[in-house]
Amino acid sequence: MIFTRWSAKFPGTQRRAAARSDRAAPRPASGPPSSPPEQAPAPSTAPTPATAAPSAPTAATTGSVPAARAEHAEAARAAGGTPATLPPTVDALSVHDILGTIPALVAVVYGPEHRLAYVNGAYAGVFGPRPAGRTARKALPELDALGLLPLMDQVLRSGRPRTVKSRKVPGGAGGDRTRDGYYTFTCTPIEVAASGPAPDPEVACVAPHKGVLVFGAEVTDQIESAERLRASEALQREAAVTLQRSLLPQELEQPDDLRVAATYQPGGTDAAVGGDWYDVITLGAGRTALVIGDVMGRGVRAAAVMGQLRTAVRAYARLDLPPHEVLQLLDGLAAEIDASQIATCVYAVHDPNEGRLVYASAGHLPILVRDPDGTVRRAAEPTGPPLGTGGWLHTSGSVALSPGSSAVLYTDGLVERRDKDIDDGLEALERAFAGAAGAPDIVCDRLLRSLGITATHDDDVAILVLQHPERTGHDAELFHNAALELHGGTEAAPRARAFASGVLASWRFPPELHDLGVLAASELVANSLQHGHPPMRLRLRRTDRRLIIEVTDGDDHLPRRRRAEPVDEAGRGISIVATIASSWGSRRTPGGGKAVWCEFALP
Repeated sequence: MIFTRWSAKFPGTQRRAAARSDRAAPRPASGPPSSPPEQAPAPSTAPTPATAAPSAPTAATTGSVPAARAEHAEAARAAGGTPATLPPTVDALSVHDILGTIPALVAVVYGPEHRLAYVNGAYAGVFGPRPAGRTARKALPELDALGLLPLMDQVLRSGRPRTVKSRKVPGGAGGDRTRDGYYTFTCTPIEVAASGPAPDPEVACVAPHKGVLVFGAEVTDQIESAERLRASEALQREAAVTLQRSLLPQELEQPDDLRVAATYQPGGTDAAVGGDWYDVITLGAGRTALVIGDVMGRGVRAAAVMGQLRTAVRAYARLDLPPHEVLQLLDGLAAEIDASQIATCVYAVHDPNEGRLVYASAGHLPILVRDPDGTVRRAAEPTGPPLGTGGWLHTSGSVALSPGSSAVLYTDGLVERRDKDIDDGLEALERAFAGAAGAPDIVCDRLLRSLGITATHDDDVAILVLQHPERTGHDAELFHNAALELHGGTEAAPRARAFASGVLASWRFPPELHDLGVLAASELVANSLQHGHPPMRLRLRRTDRRLIIEVTDGDDHLPRRRRAEPVDEAGRGISIVATIASSWGSRRTPGGGKAVWCEFALP
């Protein structure tokens, strides 16, 4: 193949030709331009010996065209120019050129005593000029105050870098001396080269030494932003917790026959509020409703649903319905409020005359009851599905709560842990409750401590503790019960009046209250005789704060107060009772029938 002057245009030809030219006659990188090559002598006709080495190929002998870059170089030399100057490498820059322009703090020390070799301008701008050659403890006292000297010792021994974050430097926020600065310091092991002899041996580094480079990056803006964010989150959390607590009872109602205390511990450190709630509702006639519930999830939505459910519970409780009927109404309401939110709840009613706790549970954890001998029992049955699921008929159960007994209602945040089974938490609560003595508020605190509930706990916790105290001595004189069975007939009303008069006289009530009590008992018995049927019972109960009169019969028709016309011969009994008593009410009894009651507040 014959190459022409255009062969240099073919792809790859220039690179191959340049490589051959460089191998054949390498040109020095600098120096005066070389003279043109001499004309090659004409080839001899004499044969060449076999042992002679072949001459190196040249452009003249091979007939190839020089590479493009060789052409340009020759053209540049012919024009009297010089090749372009290469940019300097990092090796040509000094430490002052590199570290001196960095806005971070830089200090270089060497030797076991950390003698100072160099500080950059940023370091001097924050801490002032520092003399070289002296130990860090003398020349760099600020590093000692920041606790970096022990860290530098570790770096020098181990040869591994170490970092400390967010160290406070008073008045060291960059060029602003009016506010404190924060720096993250990194200590890196290096080797400091010898600087040559010097007249002062304390300043000279006469031999290579291992050293430490201290690099301080300012993080003042980040720290201040984080502090502002934390302050804002704290305010939001405080507002959220205030909202949550405002939806809970501000002050628990205190029944006559029970001692009650409750506590609420918000979970986590974020601003999301929870849906835990509790309540104590006095129903009248000495009966008390106790409620605890938990709306699943967190946030304003859960708190809003919780507030509506708590309000609804109080409204339904005024109807004095059995616990399972209250939960049945709540179930339908929860589905109407928000179908995506479900809640668990326990609704229990304590009747001092029965000495039992009647309850219904919607997917909630069991009530724990502690007997006077310290035995702890679970009121685990019956339990229905959570509120908001619909399609379930709840049922009521009961557990004995005799004088001297205690009970605790709680939410799952008290016993549930991510790494443990919930039964383990229930067993731990039983052990803690068995040994928790004292007033109800003290028991609440002890249960929190025993179960490890702190301010950083990740779930809300609500606890409601009730005690049925065993009264002795003077307290026992303030609590009395008396009951009379009535079989109907014309003699029932006189017997009831005589019984009430005698009991109230023995309880040493003042004459006015005595007469009002006898009148109320007479009217309630008369109403039961006219609109009910046997069996009938008159019960009088005295507490330290009120007198309670209650009449039960076998008819489940509840009376209502109405305005009697002047010509009416009946219909005034309930109006009379409502006028003279502090409060009155009626309810259906579990076995069928009803109970009508009224209360008088004691002076």
